Amino acid sequence: MREKIKNTSAKEKYSIFIVLFVMIFLCSIMNQNFLSPNNLSNIMKQLAVSTILAYGEMLLIISGMLDLSSGAVLALSGVLSISVYKSTGSLGLAVIVAIAVAVACNLVNAIMITNLNAPPFIATLVMQQVARGIALLFTGGQNILQLKDYVVFGQGTLGPIPISILITVVITIIIWYVLRHTKLGRSLYAIGGNEEASVAAGINVKRNKYIVFIINGVLVGIAGILFMSRVNAGLPNGAIGYEMEGLTAAIVGGTSFSGGVGSTMGTLAGAFIIGCLNNIMNLVGVDSYIQQIVKGAIIALAVIWDIRSKSKKTKKVILVEEKTAA
Repeated sequence: MREKIKNTSAKEKYSIFIVLFVMIFLCSIMNQNFLSPNNLSNIMKQLAVSTILAYGEMLLIISGMLDLSSGAVLALSGVLSISVYKSTGSLGLAVIVAIAVAVACNLVNAIMITNLNAPPFIATLVMQQVARGIALLFTGGQNILQLKDYVVFGQGTLGPIPISILITVVITIIIWYVLRHTKLGRSLYAIGGNEEASVAAGINVKRNKYIVFIINGVLVGIAGILFMSRVNAGLPNGAIGYEMEGLTAAIVGGTSFSGGVGSTMGTLAGAFIIGCLNNIMNLVGVDSYIQQIVKGAIIALAVIWDIRSKSKKTKKVILVEEKTAA
């Protein structure tokens, strides 16, 4: 019985990568331009922002929370960063401002959730409205143009490799290391799996929740810089719905909404699946409204799959315990 459970776990672990390879194969059949170097490069550039957001969502969901404000906070941090750059000409200061603003917003989320006991859904929904409102108020609802050297983050290259892809790779390695090889990573899994047991085990739950929100803030700030520099404008109404892109990538990649389960590589694969799906739908001319329906259906299927998988695992554990007791 235990061998059977281990085999099932291995199948679940690698099934997301099988789905990704099958999707790439099918997309290449549907459109011959899909596997062209230019198209693949475009997919990876577009994926940079949503993948970075997905890592933040993954960390929060693993620890039993989520963030519905990341798209709005991205827009706020991005436009403030651009404004500082245009005023000072300093790229370094612009980067610091983007990250500081996003971290500040996430600290407010952390205070509402950990100290005021607000549900993460409500707290981050409030921040979504506030951050978007501030971004629109600050810019007067107008886009900020003529970014000059600021576009280097989203459009520049280091040799033949786009800088946005290099940044995403570095972040992927860091997040993977944090989850797999640090006390913080183990604590996040424990908190999401059973918060009361984590407290009993001596884990400082509040502190870890603050830390994970700070990390999410750093990621959102970086995503804001990449997004604005890629589109070559400060868009106060930009990145609408990007929090759902991040959530979808994390969930499709195997992060469980019930907490305590998720992986960096799974989330990366989930982001690629969503990115490939978006790209092929654009290439074959699928209506944008239909694309939204498809994305919504994917989220629903992923959540249903997660619930069914959890139910099966629980039944198997009960069976093993019953056989052991007998």
